Formats: sequence, C-alpha cells, structure tokens
Amino acid sequence: MLEPSIIKDEEVEYLIKDVYDMYGYDFSEYSRASFKRRVNRICLIDRFTSFAELRYTILNDPEYLKRFIEEITVNVTEMFRDPLFFKAIREKILPQLGTYPLIRIWVAGCSTGEEAYSIAILLKEANLYHKSLIYGTDLNPSVLEKARSGVFPLQQMKLYSENYIASGGKKDFSDYYTANYDSVKFDKSLQEKLILSTHNLVSDSSFNSFQLIICRNVLIYFDRGLQERVFRLFDNSLENLGFLALGAKETLRFSKLDENYHQVDDQRIWKKLDHN
Repeated sequence: MLEPSIIKDEEVEYLIKDVYDMYGYDFSEYSRASFKRRVNRICLIDRFTSFAELRYTILNDPEYLKRFIEEITVNVTEMFRDPLFFKAIREKILPQLGTYPLIRIWVAGCSTGEEAYSIAILLKEANLYHKSLIYGTDLNPSVLEKARSGVFPLQQMKLYSENYIASGGKKDFSDYYTANYDSVKFDKSLQEKLILSTHNLVSDSSFNSFQLIICRNVLIYFDRGLQERVFRLFDNSLENLGFLALGAKETLRFSKLDENYHQVDDQRIWKKLDHN
C-alpha cells in the first residue's frame, strides 16, 4: 500500500503537467496540499503500489484518466454555501426573474446537488417554483446519483440551517427534510422541477436557453483558455438580460466577454447586456 510520504512534491508537478498535456485540465493554480491529498487518496482507494504505477495508468488508459479527473474535481459543497451569495440571489435576482412566464436556471458543476436544492428552496420561498426549471449538471455521474437521492448526512444540518438563516431564510430549515437515523431526506417536492444530467463543460455544447447560470468554484480548476471556452458556452446559453453567477475567486473581468456584461453585485453576479 502506498504511504502518503511516497508521493514527492516533484512527482506532483509531473502529474500536473501530464494531466494538462493530455486533457487540458490545468491544476497548476490548484492548492498543492489539497491536490497531493487527493492524489494520495486515489492511490489508496485504487491500490496503486507506487507513484510510477499511477502515472503509467493515467498516461495510457483514457478511461482511468477520466476517473482520476472526476476524483480530483469533486467539489466541496454545502447548502447555502456563502450565504451572502444566496441572499443576493434572493433579494436582487429572483424579483427580476419573476417577470418571466418560465424561469430556467442552470447549476453547472452541481456536484452532489446541495446548491441546486438551495436554489429550489429560494424559488419556493419567492413563490416562483411552480414556473421554474432547474438544470443541475456535472461531469461526474456518481455525484449526480447522490443528488438524485436527496439524502444528506444529518450532521451537516446544523451548518446548513445556519447558512440558510444567514441567507435570509425565515422558515424552520427542518421543514424541508425528514430525519432518519444519521441521514435526512429532502422533501420530494424540491425535486419536481430539478433535472439532473451529465454535462462536460470542456467538450459539450449549449443545450438550452437560461435566465440564470450558476457555476461556482469550478472554473478555478481550468486554465485561461479553457475558462474562455466555458464563458463562451455560458454566453451562448444565456438570454439577453440573463444573469451569470461565479465563485468568489472567479471573474469575467479579464474575459473577452467582459464588455457584454455588467457586474450587478459584489457577490460575483453579472448581467448580460441587451445587444439586440
């Protein structure tokens, strides 16, 4: 079994270069400690006896490379994460979306679905849920299975409840789920307007027209060229006057598309200008 200390810092650098050269994923800006931890975990789970064996498999087996990317990019997520972001959606964005007969929202890189469920709750509380569709997509099919189940650990609920209240939530958060031993199941009604499917931001094309696209803490894993491609994909998928929401360390500011957008909130939300 590979011990943590066997993966050396320079080996991590080789791996980052390999993955970039082969697949276009740029982890060079990724936290080294975090990347190393995840590589280590993969070695333990998949029983590689040496770093050389892992590297050989990544270089020679495209299917395994896919699994490796999925494991590395599993996002840490929680409900109402960064409550001020959800407060901005609640107070500034949803009132504008409320004027549409049908509201289509894309949560890209939705991981295990916490963000999509959070948006469903916001829409319910704004009395807009009945005329909304939420599309949750991710590269990784296994996280989507978790999202479909609507089952989350009970121990997370205290944090989720605090986040919810900080986002402007007025109800008792436990109204939205049923507790069962050490897990909770979220209310079935929160899934009624939720469509979950695999989508690769790197290679797949636009599949609908949206008024709000949320993609937080996904683009930080991509290099500039790849970010530009994803921004173009979002631009093609967003209606005029629609909104694009990014993560705290992500920005449209240096993108070629910047001039077509106006930042409406310091929570990283941009509005697409009307060019008709």
